[in-house]
Amino acid sequence: MVSKPHRVLLDRVSGYADEAAAYMRRRRASRRPFARLYYGGGRAEDHAVDSRAGGKLFVAAGRLIEVAGKRSKS
Repeated sequence: MVSKPHRVLLDRVSGYADEAAAYMRRRRASRRPFARLYYGGGRAEDHAVDSRAGGKLFVAAGRLIEVAGKRSKS
């Protein structure tokens, strides 16, 4: 018996959706806050929130957000 073409497509899409859902579950489980700095020349560095530099970056970012919020309300 010949399979119906739409079922092949449906199976393929379902497979991709299952893989995407699994990827998002894994990503959510391992996601932790971090700060990423970009430098000239394309170099970037990630700093975890519990590192010394990361803690300082999160405090500075919080202050910038606070100032931007006050400025936009004016």
